[in-house]
Amino acid sequence: MKITVLNGSPKGDLSVTLQSVAYLAKLYPQHEFLIHHIAQRVRRLEKDWAAFDEVIGQIRSSDAVLWAFPLYILHVHANYKRFIELVSERRVQDAFAGKYAASVSTSIHFFDHTAHNYIHGICDDLGMRFVDYFAADSYDLLSEGGRKQLELFGRLFFEAVENQVAVPRQFPPLKAGDLTYQPVLPPNPVPIQGKKVVILHDCLTEDGNLAHMVQRCRSAFSGEVKVVNIHDVSIKSGCLGCIECGSNYRCALSDSDGYVEFYTSTVMTADVLVYAGSMVDRFLSARWKLFFDRIFFNTHTPVLVGKQVALVVSGPLSQEANLMEVFRGFFEFQGANLVGAVSDEGDSAEDLDRLLDQLMQRSLAYALDGYVRPHTFLGVGGMKIFRDDIYGRLRTIFPADHKAYQKSGLYKTFPQMDVGNMLLNTFGAPVLNLPPIRKKFDKMIKKQMVGPHQQVVAKAGPSQDK
Repeated sequence: MKITVLNGSPKGDLSVTLQSVAYLAKLYPQHEFLIHHIAQRVRRLEKDWAAFDEVIGQIRSSDAVLWAFPLYILHVHANYKRFIELVSERRVQDAFAGKYAASVSTSIHFFDHTAHNYIHGICDDLGMRFVDYFAADSYDLLSEGGRKQLELFGRLFFEAVENQVAVPRQFPPLKAGDLTYQPVLPPNPVPIQGKKVVILHDCLTEDGNLAHMVQRCRSAFSGEVKVVNIHDVSIKSGCLGCIECGSNYRCALSDSDGYVEFYTSTVMTADVLVYAGSMVDRFLSARWKLFFDRIFFNTHTPVLVGKQVALVVSGPLSQEANLMEVFRGFFEFQGANLVGAVSDEGDSAEDLDRLLDQLMQRSLAYALDGYVRPHTFLGVGGMKIFRDDIYGRLRTIFPADHKAYQKSGLYKTFPQMDVGNMLLNTFGAPVLNLPPIRKKFDKMIKKQMVGPHQQVVAKAGPSQDK
């Protein structure tokens, strides 16, 4: 059997994920593994049609495709995303149609599910037969249990291909809307009152829905608003995966382009951030993914704490829940407040005018009030993953994160740091769990839990509006 492996790591042969593929190749020598370093060579694939055609030709002649990638900002690397865009731009989707597929990733399990959902959706769109995914921890290959599960994954995948098993489609096709948007209602700008508003977009033309949506967002404010096309930001390359930033937040590309200076001086100093982009397949553009990937010079330290974020999207956003999962997870981890998202899926320009105006006004109002809604599992759970790994096995690699977490008090959220609960669990729990006492306690527990909250409510009075 011939397996084409599409490597999504910018590090090529030095990819940790690729070692899992190499392990499978050793276990199953009867199968031929053809590896292409897609993320590392995407610029050549863009410019050299012969090189691109070689990859596509091997996919055509293969029995299956294995998508292998590390996680980059809750998703695949920008270069991997760009390759997927090239497949559509050059109309070679038929090379993938009918091929069996699976995906393999390595990460510390921070939103690896959204990356696999994306690849699965792409495979469905390409008419592939997606069998399964394998989301490994970065160190699983070093354990006997991890290797055993990888071996089973490989065997089951190969058997599915050999037996031509039926595979259901999981992600329905996306249907683009037909609204041609031009602002209709007169703008009613609100003063920014000293707040810094930054609108980032990736418009390729000054016409079209996204450009007009950006214009409407700008017209919602009176005062100085910074509007930046991210194509104009100096970005030489995508994230290299070199981790040189781990010790001091210094990006290896800092002297080569202007990304870090732009991000620190413009994005990190804003009060309201508007991210505007067009959907390209099941994400935003590869340019936007490039912009997000390079944020990793701050590694795992939140730098958007308290900022208000608004999303403006041209495309079928409501049909792609996975994309919103990525945004919610990212901005919650960053400590920002995702105010809302508006897309051009509506029925009329008037409705879209109102939606954009309201989103901008709420974003500014929240910034003025300092409102940040409580984070959900996405932010709380994600932050605990980073807390545990930076405190433990990743501390040597990311000492800058460790210092930041110490300074912010994040390590104080470890359960064992709560002395009161520790004493209760150590000395109180054994007593409470004595059968006669436990029987009485179980009957009182509902009142005990709600009591402190009722006391707060009893003391509350009418809110004094500003």
